[in-house]
Amino acid sequence: MGSYDSVQAFARRAEQLSRLDIAILNAGLIKMEFTLNPNTGHEEMVQVNYLSTMLLAILLLPTLKSKSPHGVPGRLTIVGSGTVHAVKFKNRNRNPLLSAFDDPKITPWDPIELYPSSKFLGLLFLIKLVDHVKADDVVVNVVDPGYCKGSLLHRETTGVVGGIVSFSKTLTARSLEVGSSTYVDAAVLKGKESHGCFILDWQIRP
Repeated sequence: MGSYDSVQAFARRAEQLSRLDIAILNAGLIKMEFTLNPNTGHEEMVQVNYLSTMLLAILLLPTLKSKSPHGVPGRLTIVGSGTVHAVKFKNRNRNPLLSAFDDPKITPWDPIELYPSSKFLGLLFLIKLVDHVKADDVVVNVVDPGYCKGSLLHRETTGVVGGIVSFSKTLTARSLEVGSSTYVDAAVLKGKESHGCFILDWQIRP
């Protein structure tokens, strides 16, 4: 997900499948230090959580449409985050916007703000995407699995902050089994009513 060439190669491999019912785009990243992606020059969280994820979504749509069973829409579920409800999106008026994330002098480095911003960009993209995708062809939605023990999302969070995260997960986080059930709900149980929607705690939410 850090390389456009790799994303495109993955999509080409998917085209060779005899059948594709469901795609769940789960790759995500939280960085605790400012890092530019060496392949694209974009800030790493924005690159992985937004740019590459949405590119892959676009590239998979034709395959999901053509290789799902006849009369049954393909399913594309993108993993989001409930942290978008707290996003401040302080650089919202920057023009151009994307390059503002790549320079900490323009957008001061704050991983607690940037992670939800990268996920919020994905929701804004979804709103536009479903203007061009019919639910009869591919149902597209975004799901928040919640705070989960055992996930590697915080793999680069170390030191005191890492200890706090680990402790809080022990006290409050869902098991991986419960978290993954939100994926099954969004990708299998929810129907066309979820097209273009954000699913949180197994329910369609604003």
